[in-house]
Amino acid sequence: MVLLTDAAKGLPVSIATMAMLFVMAGPAPAQWLKLPLPGTPRTADGKPNLTAPAPRTLDAKPDLSGIWHADNGRYLENLAGDGVEVPMLPWAAAVYKERFDSLGRDKPQVRCMPHGVPDAMLVAGIPFKIAQMPNVLMVLYEEFNQYRQIFTDGRTLPHDPNPAWFGYSIGKWEGSTFVVETAGFNDGTWLDNGGHPHTDALHVTERFRRPNFGTMELDVAIDDPKAYPKPWKSATVHFKLLPDTELIEHLCENEKDAAHLVGK
Repeated sequence: MVLLTDAAKGLPVSIATMAMLFVMAGPAPAQWLKLPLPGTPRTADGKPNLTAPAPRTLDAKPDLSGIWHADNGRYLENLAGDGVEVPMLPWAAAVYKERFDSLGRDKPQVRCMPHGVPDAMLVAGIPFKIAQMPNVLMVLYEEFNQYRQIFTDGRTLPHDPNPAWFGYSIGKWEGSTFVVETAGFNDGTWLDNGGHPHTDALHVTERFRRPNFGTMELDVAIDDPKAYPKPWKSATVHFKLLPDTELIEHLCENEKDAAHLVGK
């Protein structure tokens, strides 16, 4: 896959992502692109110490807060991992093949619609921010200025949800691992940029770990009996912290690129 670079942050950006980046609003100099953030451990020369121990909350749980990005784009193209073929029901396999053959030109984000779960965190070059609070963990996506709430106040998943792009999420701690259950999706998103489909029966289990200050890991389990004959798991996704910076406003407005994309 050909990669370009996000000049503002020096991140890799896939060609598929570039169509959306043309609609970013606001000049880069107006953003907080570089500032020393309090609470960041530092080396003797003042640089962020990304190998320092992971921060902890008052109740001694790992604090996942920070601005993160996937360490490369391989998870975006195939959530299951390079060369791994996911068994699918016949209709899902046909949809996946059609999306592959058309180079993904009909992906939702080309029409300014959300990536979804977990796809929104896998976009090469587009960061997201986690803000961890006592009863909720917020995920703020730089792309399209979207957000997701993961509730940790003891509630259960809704029994009759109104289908949503990001679903409904609840989280709990199992030791040092943050476990998130999400359901109640509509069927408008893709699981990854490669085009693995899902239905409204999708149930996603995410397991987050922060082994040190600058690294976060994620394992995803997919359970959708309407699309896949059995549950399947992702490759372990590795995220890197972006220290001493902030998100940039990113809007999808007056989109005119879809007509020029290649593919059937």
